[in-house]
Amino acid sequence: MHLYDGHFGGMHLIWWIIWIILLAWIFFIPADIPYQKTKKQNPLDLLKNRFAKGEISKEEFEESKKILKSDN
Repeated sequence: MHLYDGHFGGMHLIWWIIWIILLAWIFFIPADIPYQKTKKQNPLDLLKNRFAKGEISKEEFEESKKILKSDN
């Protein structure tokens, strides 16, 4: 039943490959899920999000927008 010095033929090699793939997946794949990464937002996008959430008023939004546009 045991062949090749106590292993079942190529089955030993397959288990090593499975372990290597599993360890590589754990250590080298980013922790967050692909396709759900947030892209880097520029300051204007952040300002728009804050305005959409209601964190700032329209006047604050317009003033900040002017400041951001003048910096370019």
